[in-house]
Amino acid sequence: MEHAPQKAAQDPGTSPAVARRRVATATIVGSALEWYDFYLYASMAALVFGKIFFPQTDDAAGTMAAFATFAAGFLARPLGGVLFGHLADRIGRRNVLIITFVLMGVSTGLIGLLPTYETMGVAAPVALVVLRILQGLGSGAEYASAAVVAYEHADENRRGRQGAWPALGLNLGLLLSSLTVTLLTSLDEETLLNWAWRVPFVASFALAGIGLWVRRRVPESGDFHRSKEKQERDAAPKKLPLVTLLREHRRGLLVVLAVSLGYNALSYIFKTFSLAYLADFQDVSASVGAFGVTLASATAIVAVPFFGWASDRFGSRKVLAGGGIASALFAFPFFVLLDTRNSVVIWLCLIIATGILAPAMFAPQGSFLSRQFPADVRVSGVGTGRELGAALSGGLAPLAALAIVGASASHATWGVSLILVAGAVVVVIGSFCDRSARPAAPAAVPGEPDTDRPAAPAPDREEVPAGRSGRAV
Repeated sequence: MEHAPQKAAQDPGTSPAVARRRVATATIVGSALEWYDFYLYASMAALVFGKIFFPQTDDAAGTMAAFATFAAGFLARPLGGVLFGHLADRIGRRNVLIITFVLMGVSTGLIGLLPTYETMGVAAPVALVVLRILQGLGSGAEYASAAVVAYEHADENRRGRQGAWPALGLNLGLLLSSLTVTLLTSLDEETLLNWAWRVPFVASFALAGIGLWVRRRVPESGDFHRSKEKQERDAAPKKLPLVTLLREHRRGLLVVLAVSLGYNALSYIFKTFSLAYLADFQDVSASVGAFGVTLASATAIVAVPFFGWASDRFGSRKVLAGGGIASALFAFPFFVLLDTRNSVVIWLCLIIATGILAPAMFAPQGSFLSRQFPADVRVSGVGTGRELGAALSGGLAPLAALAIVGASASHATWGVSLILVAGAVVVVIGSFCDRSARPAAPAAVPGEPDTDRPAAPAPDREEVPAGRSGRAV
């Protein structure tokens, strides 16, 4: 079996069960911090930063400027995906998991210590943008490294469930940050703007310390060790992972890019733009939207393991495509429900969008995206494609949505719904262009797994439904 040498290569003193627990803890905790940081920033961009870092503008323009700083972090993410993806494929997944975690935690903590525009003038928003970019660099390889580590440590019939661990961490972080935002928005505005918004950012220092201890205990994966051993055995000239990626794995890169483009546009309109829309255009209390995201993230904590199991049972392509189709159908009802201004209806709307539809598309991605590439470029491939897509759609979609609604005299949302439909269509197209669906090539060396090709259905049992054999879904 392939997995026996993999586990032996990880750490002779660590049992497979202990290794899996450490990997689970490290991937979930890291992804939780990433999304705690990012959702917290997105929420404060919508509710606070426009007033304290861009006070010379009116409320709508200030919010637009604050969302622009949010987009700046997304634009930095592809660079982080390329840089840290290269390092992960060269020096190991664990080392990069530690580096990116510290970079994210420290950047977020420092945001909480920034002086405001009133104190520091134009240097304050400039410093905010710099820290946001550093945060984006760290986040740029966080998901890719975590998803690949979970995938590479998984048994063949559990790759969907273990690949969903980063998605579970995402929603735990989203739950923690949305609870925090709900508490903050229940305070009076003067308290929130004066000091209360800083507290959860500074708390990232403590969270980063805990996560650093957890990640130092993660074993390196057998796939990485075997990839390095094969490179040494072949004695071939070393190539930059990005060069190899662009020359030999363009189709896999395009698949990852398509899924990321569509998913991030949907996800960030569902859970980020909706808060600004409710507060700025529907005159709904910010605490209503924040609590709705809290309920949605709590729902997603249950939904993610279910969709991870469904990926193992039915195939991640089907789960991913199903989530995209359902999101397209919900694109117009989403705003109809928000426009009721009824708290319960708004909460139900956010639960459906962020608690069920987004996890249906995100939970399968850990295994689906990882198997598009061989081990020697796997983190580079997932990180580069995913973060380029996130930069193009996740950072810009809320900004575009805000501009569309703001430009309409009646604040019409049909244009935003069309963005949601387009994003869903792109997700579905990407899911059906799965590179691993093509027939598997024979292993390069008889009796050894070939780490130089994407995992195909035969070795990737995550794509073989339980109770069947010999046929990929």
